[in-house]
Amino acid sequence: MIAIYDQKTRIKLLIIAVALLIAAATVIYTNVLVQRVSEREQQQIALYAKTQRYIINTEEESNLSFLMDEIIDANTTIPVVLANGDGDIVDAKNVTIPKGLSDKAKRTFLQREIAVMKLQHPPITIELGGAQRGYIYYKDSALLAQLRTYPLVQLAVIACLGVIAYFAFSYSRRSEQNRVWVGLAKETAHQLGTPLSSLMAWQTYLSESERFKNEPIVEELGKDIRRLQIITERFSNIGSVPVLKPENILRTTRNAIDYLQNRVSKKVVFEIKTDLPTDTPALVNIPLFDWVIENICKNAVDAMDGRGSITLHLRRPVRDKKSIAIDITDTGKGIPKSRIDRVFLPGYTTKKRGWGLGLALAKRIIENYHQGKLFVKWSEVGRGTTFRLILKG
Repeated sequence: MIAIYDQKTRIKLLIIAVALLIAAATVIYTNVLVQRVSEREQQQIALYAKTQRYIINTEEESNLSFLMDEIIDANTTIPVVLANGDGDIVDAKNVTIPKGLSDKAKRTFLQREIAVMKLQHPPITIELGGAQRGYIYYKDSALLAQLRTYPLVQLAVIACLGVIAYFAFSYSRRSEQNRVWVGLAKETAHQLGTPLSSLMAWQTYLSESERFKNEPIVEELGKDIRRLQIITERFSNIGSVPVLKPENILRTTRNAIDYLQNRVSKKVVFEIKTDLPTDTPALVNIPLFDWVIENICKNAVDAMDGRGSITLHLRRPVRDKKSIAIDITDTGKGIPKSRIDRVFLPGYTTKKRGWGLGLALAKRIIENYHQGKLFVKWSEVGRGTTFRLILKG
């Protein structure tokens, strides 16, 4: 079963790798487009500068109209500012100047624009005649600026879609799992009904028979029949809303352990400690609660290879004095830190013949039906594990 989960992990990592590859390819391709557009705009500005230089220094007027129309006025996207050597603004094109500004405010605004343009591109020097020089400042067009931010927007959209798809898939999978759990549980309860009725009849017959009167086996048979009835009730409760009642949690826990203790290795020692008053109640459904204790303790017995101790400690959580915590500590093999997050996954088990459903079912019962919590509080390889179970008081 570990191999199955390792395979699932590899598949998830593969999907993530493919997604990252697609994202990287998108970013690289967009950057190539940005570079091409940037080079094209630089060529446009270089041509713009040559045209300005020609217009300023030529005395011919035959081509001026063509140059103005086809080159100077054709630039409708790239913000450009022409300034002389003294820093005075000669011309500005494609720069959005706020309305209502005075001439002085406009000059100040354009000077700030020039400062921004210097950070993006070095100015282009042109001769204005004689010893005078002018400078053409420019910055990226709005289209190029949008293209530069496009990969980030695209990655954000991909990430949002990925998160939505993940949660939708997870919700769909959980819903499907819930239907499978409920269907399996109901069918199991139904299948147990017929042999259970037969066993009850046989137990009644044996208890009334003179031949088996006062035989211990009849009493033990009755205990097992009552246990089967509890198990059937457990399965029947899966998928329906269980009734939670305030029960004496110490007595309820002790009853669960008493039954279990007679059915595991005699080399396993159970101990129940409590920091609570002996009559402290907790909201539980006894058949389901017993199931949780049984699953956790059986897991502990397997982890100890049938030899060791299991301690159940009842107390109030430090941060929530209204709840009740039950710490179940074993002296088993412990859980590696890399696997602690997996122990409650359906199908996860280290046993060759295990189904890996015990802890998953226990967590579902506590968190879904009792609105409590079940988690690994502590574990160390070679020393043991502590599971903490929190119930409402």
